[in-house]
Amino acid sequence: MAGRILVGTQGWNYAAWVGPFYPEGTRPADFLSTYAQAFGTVEVDSTFYAIPPVNSVRGWERRTPEGFVFALKMPQEITHERRLAPAADDALELFLERARLLGPKLGPVLVQMGPDFLPSEWDALERFVPRLPGDVRFALEVRHFKWMRPQVLPDLLSLLAEHGVALALSDGKWIDRETVLDLAERPTADFHYLRWMGPNRDLTDFSHVQVDRSDETAAWADVLGRVLGRGMDVFGYFNNHFAGHSPASARDLQRRLGIPPVEPRQIGEQISLF
Repeated sequence: MAGRILVGTQGWNYAAWVGPFYPEGTRPADFLSTYAQAFGTVEVDSTFYAIPPVNSVRGWERRTPEGFVFALKMPQEITHERRLAPAADDALELFLERARLLGPKLGPVLVQMGPDFLPSEWDALERFVPRLPGDVRFALEVRHFKWMRPQVLPDLLSLLAEHGVALALSDGKWIDRETVLDLAERPTADFHYLRWMGPNRDLTDFSHVQVDRSDETAAWADVLGRVLGRGMDVFGYFNNHFAGHSPASARDLQRRLGIPPVEPRQIGEQISLF
């Protein structure tokens, strides 16, 4: 049985996308609904900074079609401030209570650790992962190369596999691409969580592609073609800093995987039947 792949971007609220992606005249209030015409998933960054209000979560659910999937970042209070300690469990419970309001539109939750989270904090991770509930998919992102060392990586993969947590794979500056591509062949869950970040933050104009990433995207398409053949689900999200304009990057990967890109229409636009 073939897996499914949902490709999208990290966020949707970019005024620079009006014209190159969103139709001219699209209002910010309509960005999400318009985005959801073109992509079936999005990674939400705002939940990293605060647990979302009930009205916000219900608004996301209401403005997207059936089958749309939200990936939410776990709040930094849990990952960065409390360092996965049990003292953050109340915040974790409240966050997941809000996340579950999305119903079937809730996708994976990204546990994004900071670059200062090192294998020396293994005990905190080892105690945290078993506390994650089984009704939600989770993906862990580590941002330091020391986690990839042969003395550490097997234990990390074993811990995640025991609890069905994916190791988030990021194409960025923290871990070299060859290592990440190799890890795509060694899943720890029934899904993959991919993030295309780019090497730096030099790009500030998000209206168009400014860096040719075709070789990197082709390498990923090749790996994902094999992964999908094994029945793995894949959730993948492009950052604007990957090439300059994440909707174009996401569409490029879609084409390479045989997924026809969809052009969004302005909300309220009528379709001619003749």
